Amino acid sequence: MDSIDPESLTHEAAIIGQAAGKILLSYFERLKPGQVEPKSSHRDLLTVADSEAEQYVIEAIRKRFPNHAILGEEQGFIAGSDPYCWVIDPLDGTTNFVHGFPFYAVSIGVLERGEPVAGVIEAPSLGETFTVARGSGTRLNGRRCAVSAAKDLSRSVLATGFSYNRNEVARNNIDNHSRLVLDVHDIRRPGAASIDLAYVAAGRFDGFWELYLKPWDVAAGALMVREAGGEASDFAGSADSTGWLWGENIVASNGRIHHEIRARLSGTEAGYAPRHAQLGSGLSK
Repeated sequence: MDSIDPESLTHEAAIIGQAAGKILLSYFERLKPGQVEPKSSHRDLLTVADSEAEQYVIEAIRKRFPNHAILGEEQGFIAGSDPYCWVIDPLDGTTNFVHGFPFYAVSIGVLERGEPVAGVIEAPSLGETFTVARGSGTRLNGRRCAVSAAKDLSRSVLATGFSYNRNEVARNNIDNHSRLVLDVHDIRRPGAASIDLAYVAAGRFDGFWELYLKPWDVAAGALMVREAGGEASDFAGSADSTGWLWGENIVASNGRIHHEIRARLSGTEAGYAPRHAQLGSGLSK
């Protein structure tokens, strides 16, 4: 098939993401007993809002692009014959959502032959829609974004997160946090990686790093950082998307402090790299 203009994909993703955001808003601070349940652990939660929003997003994509593949956090991989894959997190920041903290989002990234080309991060309680199209930049509520100009790590504000399995794994990011917190202006842990990345793209954070993230956490946000003039790589420094998209470790920054952040990090476990090649259309280069 002919290639689809990334801006057209972004336009459709934004429509879908905003509608899914309205579903989340309808449940925010209104969840009832029985509408929240644990998945793999007491920290890994699923709500009725996740399920309903993801089902809507999948149906909306299928209606518009019936031959595109879909990779979702809750429903897994749905194969497609065209070289596109929509990577979706219907509710990034579920713990925040459950506790009434408004830092959560719908994240939708679109891959063409494995490379991110478009995306949206919809933060409904914040009233913010971040969009990106490869070659056309990153926008916040329609206005162009740019990464910060910070050049000194000691004057930089970074963001990070900690995996829900941090009690079970040796590389739980606490050592990285302990090293970096001594050398930076400050570190924030808002609890939604997609928004953390969007905030790097918007110049609100100077950098971000985290372990054990999945493709749906980073596909849209990392492209936003790059299109806003920043840098995204895995901990080893590879900018190839196979590393940071599938390797479960990512560093994103304004580009000026990237090496300094990386130099203080440890932990490069890979989990998804072997699997993505088996998932087929839209994921392989």
